[in-house]
Amino acid sequence: MAITERVFSGVQPTGNLHLGNYLGAIVNFVKLQETHNCVYCVVDMHAITVPVTVWGGPDELRRNTREVTAAFIASGIDPAKQIIFNQSQVSGHAELAWVFNCVARLGWLNRMTQFKEKAGKDRENASVGLYDYPVLMASDILLYRATHVPVGEDQKQHLELCRDIAQKFNNDFSASIAAQGHDGNYFPMPEPVITGAATRVMSLRDGTKKMSKSDASDNSRINLTDDADTIAQKIRRAKTDPEPLPSEEDGLKTRPEADNLVGIYSALADRPKSEVLREFGGAQFSGFKTSLADLAVEKLAPIAAEMKRLTGDPGYIDQVLTDGGDRARAIANETMNAVRDIMGFIHKR
Repeated sequence: MAITERVFSGVQPTGNLHLGNYLGAIVNFVKLQETHNCVYCVVDMHAITVPVTVWGGPDELRRNTREVTAAFIASGIDPAKQIIFNQSQVSGHAELAWVFNCVARLGWLNRMTQFKEKAGKDRENASVGLYDYPVLMASDILLYRATHVPVGEDQKQHLELCRDIAQKFNNDFSASIAAQGHDGNYFPMPEPVITGAATRVMSLRDGTKKMSKSDASDNSRINLTDDADTIAQKIRRAKTDPEPLPSEEDGLKTRPEADNLVGIYSALADRPKSEVLREFGGAQFSGFKTSLADLAVEKLAPIAAEMKRLTGDPGYIDQVLTDGGDRARAIANETMNAVRDIMGFIHKR
């Protein structure tokens, strides 16, 4: 069976979606739907890999899942044309993850740096799910035989593992793959889609730290649910340095706060940093912040308003997820039936 070009990506429903999530992921999802068949997943099974005190329990998970779905739609993803669903609706994610657990190697997972960062010093008390997270991520992607995956810097290693798992599966079961009538490899080797500037948005209070929902200061981030006044106020209060803006990008290298704000403007305006600096180079931050605040309000306030409207209608959101789950399951079932045949599992046709 021929592999069609397909994008898969997922967002965790952990609450408080912010500008970093929007510029680093969602805005690119919107662009990709113009050129690819897209499967966008709210990865609720990944969300529960941390203690329940972190992910908040059943009510919080439902609320956050609906919020991410609303953000997708409010940002411009068309649920009629693209698939939007939550991961737990399709059992193939968990089933394929188990097959891949038996293909992946312990040494591969031991090299995953994100587990070490997320588990912290108390590694022995981390869940098996957190350790095995990258294998579930590989099953998310390969269940749809996705050919392209939008990734940030922190996910590159996981995509490399996904490729390793796909290659080992194809090699280990090459004879069975051929016997089942599949030409060549069954699973594709998904390629990363590295997106443009400001894929890594930093804190408004510290340009050396990534923007995060876990930061104690709400002023460190712009939440997608913030209204126009709040967005403008946070931009005005953003940390800067006393020097004017440089006229060239080299001048940003040792100025993390300036680099972050110029990067945010660049991404929101869809203009290169060099062009932004040609316009604002030599200006004081006060004037630049006013322009940035106006731009951020113009781009983000309508999204916040639409998210508020959508989350006020949970029945609609749930129907989008159910419809998307049905369409995702149709693709997943085809993959899993093939995998069962390749593995030698006897199953219902």
